[in-house]
Amino acid sequence: MHKEELIEIVSKGKEIGLTVEQICKISHISRSSCYYTLKHKNDKKQKDAADLLLIQKIFYKKHKKAGIRTIAMDLQKKYGIVMNLKKIARIKKQYGLITKIRKKNPYNVIFKKGLEHRTAPNLLQRQFDVNVPDTVYSTDISYLIYKSGQRAYLSATKDLATREIVAFNVSRDLSMQTAYIGLEETLKHKDCSKLMIHSDQGTHYTHPLYVNKLKELGVTQSMSRKGNCLDNAPIESFFGHLKDDLDIKSCKTFDEVKTLVENYIYYYNNERYQWNLNKMTPVQYRCHLLNAS
Repeated sequence: MHKEELIEIVSKGKEIGLTVEQICKISHISRSSCYYTLKHKNDKKQKDAADLLLIQKIFYKKHKKAGIRTIAMDLQKKYGIVMNLKKIARIKKQYGLITKIRKKNPYNVIFKKGLEHRTAPNLLQRQFDVNVPDTVYSTDISYLIYKSGQRAYLSATKDLATREIVAFNVSRDLSMQTAYIGLEETLKHKDCSKLMIHSDQGTHYTHPLYVNKLKELGVTQSMSRKGNCLDNAPIESFFGHLKDDLDIKSCKTFDEVKTLVENYIYYYNNERYQWNLNKMTPVQYRCHLLNAS
């Protein structure tokens, strides 16, 4: 009989008030095995209690949105504790630490008025696995609703290799400048001859002002198929996490929204460990890739 089966049998027996002798007789196990199992269970409870405190601390600090991988990374990076994913999952389940899951809706696309013809082909073709920084960026604009239904607009650009937000701009309106303020300054300090920027077919990205700016800098332009947000999934994913993690509706002013977003993007780039980045933050992973090259 396996240890787990013994623990379950003895535990259920104690729960319904059976004595050790009765548990042994019914289950055909020795008294020594029964006592050993009870002691092992108590030791395990004490060990779980210490681990639970740390897991709870991380779980509630992240507003009940931390999954087992996020918890494992934080335990290792912040406390020097390496904990098995299965153990974290067991403790979370046992103590009712249910993670809030962000609802995925790939068809919930922000309507953007397109031009009659797209100005760039879909060169990216959903090839999101990139290993060299500053070679493929994903960009888009999303709206942020705050107090009394007011809107702010966030333009963000993500490096697919490092998952770092390399440029962003929070604005009050959807003027053409929304798309390239921040990005233009970032590109001035980079070699753009090997860089591709992928976007949707929104009016900002098909507009001659934007197209010409990229051409002047030597950037290759790529665009999603019309109305297909999955072609630009990396930046859509970032917007989803941002809106899920931040309570934007509680902001009373545009300045509050801007400060909240700026702080979050700093956290996202510098402090948010990601499982698929070797448990590093985007900034750490950029350094890792550059040092390895």
